[in-house]
Amino acid sequence: MAREFDLIVLGAGAVGENVADRARAAGLEVAVVEHQLVGGECTFWACVPSKTLLRSGLALRAAQRVPGAAEAVTGRLDAEATFRRRDYWTSEWRDAGGVHWLTGIGAVLVRGHGRLAGERRVLVTPTDGGPEEELLARHAVAVCTGSDPVVPDIPGLADAGPWVSRDATSSHRVPGRLAIIGGGVVAVEMATAYAGLGSEVTMLVRHGLLGSLEPFAAEAVGEGLADLGVEVRFGVSARRVERNGSNEVVLDLDDDSTLTADEVLVATGRRPRSTGLGLETAGLEPGSPIEVDDTLAATAVPAVDGAPWLYAAGDVVGRAEFTHQGKYQARAAGDVIAARALGRPVDAGRYGVHAATADHTAVPSVVFSDPEVGSVGLTSAEAADRGLAVRTPEVPFSSVSGAGILADDYRGRARLVIDADRDVVVGATFVGQGVSELVQQATIAIVGEVPVSRLWHAVPAFPTLSEVWLRLLEADGRPEVAE
Repeated sequence: MAREFDLIVLGAGAVGENVADRARAAGLEVAVVEHQLVGGECTFWACVPSKTLLRSGLALRAAQRVPGAAEAVTGRLDAEATFRRRDYWTSEWRDAGGVHWLTGIGAVLVRGHGRLAGERRVLVTPTDGGPEEELLARHAVAVCTGSDPVVPDIPGLADAGPWVSRDATSSHRVPGRLAIIGGGVVAVEMATAYAGLGSEVTMLVRHGLLGSLEPFAAEAVGEGLADLGVEVRFGVSARRVERNGSNEVVLDLDDDSTLTADEVLVATGRRPRSTGLGLETAGLEPGSPIEVDDTLAATAVPAVDGAPWLYAAGDVVGRAEFTHQGKYQARAAGDVIAARALGRPVDAGRYGVHAATADHTAVPSVVFSDPEVGSVGLTSAEAADRGLAVRTPEVPFSSVSGAGILADDYRGRARLVIDADRDVVVGATFVGQGVSELVQQATIAIVGEVPVSRLWHAVPAFPTLSEVWLRLLEADGRPEVAE
């Protein structure tokens, strides 16, 4: 006999948890299907362990930049202690806490691999090898299965046992030599972490570093990597990879050179985890992102009785692939599923409670490199591509007393992208030590569409990094009074 629920969620990562939480808060009966750990990628193999690994090195170098503290800091980073702290924050890859939380909100956890079997039907293959179970959804199914790393089709690479992001964030040893293929966020952050832990790191970057960010940000990150001893080889790719008899990884490069390392990390992007989910039974293409509208309903799946029944959120939709943005989508999805199920009004307009419209205008991100890069909204190039007339005030952090107090020889820059026609901020980028905490200010300014003339009255406390906002406004020019 099939079990019935109002909502069935596929995936118990941060996104699936948030969909379940919002739907349960409205009173729906919810089942969550998960075949790995409750908490998912972010908790166990991505955001949490990677940032914990990075933090020790960032803290050490921050102290070394301040006289008085620098004299008190001696010796190298303690890799064993760093790994122990990482293990604590991942609960040593045990999900008892996540299970306790999920069942505590009244959701039903179903352990196993779930796949669609037609309209509002889910088949679950239990992880314990038991008989397959059928679940029926009265109202909706939400796919929150995340994404997988892409391993390029380089001859010999798969057989060489490469690291992907999960291996890098869960390792308990520091490779003497680490080769990294890729120049995106994962590549940069793991290069920063392992160089700080003592690895000799070489990055193979076919194109530029952090290509989606402002060029000055990528340049600063490149300088920071060089300061850590990381060698970045631009325009170079591996033609062939093999692991030799000494257990070394040998990379034959297309500039006719050879690179030998103890491990190779592949960090060349991710793809939606949408295969093996039975999407074809709903008329969707496995392996592709699930296209959704701003209420996170699958656009290519017909509604039933006037209401959508298939939803998706997080990396699997391919809109804004960050955990925080996936959780934002999940909150909207959980709320709108409940509203439609209970016959309540739906507010799906711009910035409505049931819509994830910030995906299009105000996606914040932080690269936890050294220096950090915090950004939100449009870059100047993206704004130009959209045909916006923009102003781009830019200032160095050396103009801010708080930066000099934070660290000697503080290096960093900040830029705003201002829509000149509407006189509102549409993008911001900050580069420097500790700038991650500035991103939310810019996010609020963009989402709130605060006129630049009004921002002059948002007085930053002295002496903080936030005073860079005043310097940016001064660089943009004092507003004039119309005659």
